[in-house]
Amino acid sequence: LVRVHRQRRKFLDQQLKRQDSSQNHSASSASGKDRNMTSLLDSVSFANGSKMPNRFMLAPLTNQQSHADGTLSNEEHHWLTMRAQGGFGLTMTCAAHVQKTGQGFAGQLATFGDEHIPGLKRLARDIKSQGSLSIVQLHHAGQKSPADLIGRAPMCPSDDAATGAQAMTNAEVYETINAFVDAAVRCEKAGFEGVELHGAHGYLIGQFLSPEINRRTDEFGGSLDNRAGFLLAIIDGIRRDCRDSLNLSVRLSPERFGLKTSEMLELFGWLVASKKLDFIDMSMWDVRKDAVDEDFAGKTLMEIFGGAERGSTRLGVAGKIYSAADAQWAVDNGADFAVIGRAAIAHHDFARLAGADPEFTMRPLPINPEDLKAEGLSDGFVEYMKAFKGFVVEA
Repeated sequence: LVRVHRQRRKFLDQQLKRQDSSQNHSASSASGKDRNMTSLLDSVSFANGSKMPNRFMLAPLTNQQSHADGTLSNEEHHWLTMRAQGGFGLTMTCAAHVQKTGQGFAGQLATFGDEHIPGLKRLARDIKSQGSLSIVQLHHAGQKSPADLIGRAPMCPSDDAATGAQAMTNAEVYETINAFVDAAVRCEKAGFEGVELHGAHGYLIGQFLSPEINRRTDEFGGSLDNRAGFLLAIIDGIRRDCRDSLNLSVRLSPERFGLKTSEMLELFGWLVASKKLDFIDMSMWDVRKDAVDEDFAGKTLMEIFGGAERGSTRLGVAGKIYSAADAQWAVDNGADFAVIGRAAIAHHDFARLAGADPEFTMRPLPINPEDLKAEGLSDGFVEYMKAFKGFVVEA
């Protein structure tokens, strides 16, 4: 297990100084370009040599459209390729589970077996044919795996009475690390240009990072560098077993889910210093919100992470980006690109529309089911979206 440098305090001090010095002006990009001069139609290049043709990324969105065995369905293929056709510079799949016992929801895309490669290969080919960067998000739900779906008690860093999750043995931890790495190799074989590790929203990687959830006493518990060891070992394994040109990224939550913003900023600094990631995808829920961590009182999440040193590592941000103006605000305030979620469900061509019209905004909610179907959602996906109050017109 390879550890990053244990210079946590040094990194945190550097980040805080950086934020204090940049509060009154927008953060500069990795290339030094003034962000107020940045166009949403500018391309974004990555350290591995890949490039997205504009600053719009399709968020990894749960849609429950794949087959029960995790193989790609025509419905999910249609949904994703429509977004590539709609102008997104980077098209990312939904969270795709790397172990059968790590499934988080019904109809989830999977990457845990070679039987998934043919569908992934077809999807990668058709996304790339539209000029969009193709990336799979790799996922394990951990304690959030429904027992009736996976046929056993869910796995977790530590026992969890609320969910009935059982603490992983040390051997199971290493097996799961290998499962992430093997899944990345499969995605590479299928022709995808990159993979993202889902470390956000309280799933397994995030559970290891959380001092509340992770109460282990082995090398994967205790200090932040130990708790981060699970994620760092996956990154090292992928960099070992996959080609250097594979685009590798991590999605992180800056707060909530038992996480501390100060620790996530430290981790952010470590990941940047390692030079092993092409980008970090921060899921903020609202890009304009203030941090809830009292250590950062009066600062927004964009100030904290958008203003942090990141060298050649790019930054994408997600959270209530519903218009061209929202996307422009995100890049003007420190992001390299905007990560589009619900607005991309409402408009398969949000990227093209927002790139052409600075006044463009997402259609008003709720949305008629027939309009959503015209945007590439299957009946099942529309039903899933009804769980989000106010998004779909009720009969």
